Amino acid sequence: KTSITCKLSAIRSFYVYLQKEELILENPLEKISSPKLDKKLPTYLTNDEVNRFLLAPDVSKPVGQRDRAILELLYASGLRVSELAHLTLSQIDMDTREIRVIGKGSKERLVLMGKPAQEAIAAYLNDGRHQLLSKKKTDAVFINRYGKQLIERRIQKIVKQYAKQSGINKKVHPHTLRHTFATHLLDGGADLRVVQELLGHASLT
Repeated sequence: KTSITCKLSAIRSFYVYLQKEELILENPLEKISSPKLDKKLPTYLTNDEVNRFLLAPDVSKPVGQRDRAILELLYASGLRVSELAHLTLSQIDMDTREIRVIGKGSKERLVLMGKPAQEAIAAYLNDGRHQLLSKKKTDAVFINRYGKQLIERRIQKIVKQYAKQSGINKKVHPHTLRHTFATHLLDGGADLRVVQELLGHASLT
């Protein structure tokens, strides 16, 4: 199908040229659309894979506490990696387990997290983050060893590292956890429009 699409594009360009040169009156391909390419279903993790994945970080260390909180939150909330990287302390309400997220197009939405994610974040904020922060100051939730905000690329590496460590033979990215979050919600009987709102998708598609 990809080959056919490329050929049609080349033929269209040729007919456009003929039209400009007034060698033909109209383009016979104007009403012909390109064939639609098959869409692959997104990769997601099984329940067993998720359990192994979330337990991979060593929570006896500050970085492990941070990483457990990152993994739990990505899976529990369906956040985009950019949203997680820019998360600030004021956006999280630990009592109600709600997170105020600024998503694409500066649109604000509320996402929820379960108790495991709440507990992982609380452990990190009360212990690991203080050790990583040392004497530095920042409002960023997730920080590196130097007390600075984690960048998206580093979070992507963290996710890949623990996927490999937990023996998952799939290409796992932060977006994989977003797909997993949505898939598991739908499998559990959640309403499609509720999942759409939680993900911050403008279209139901």
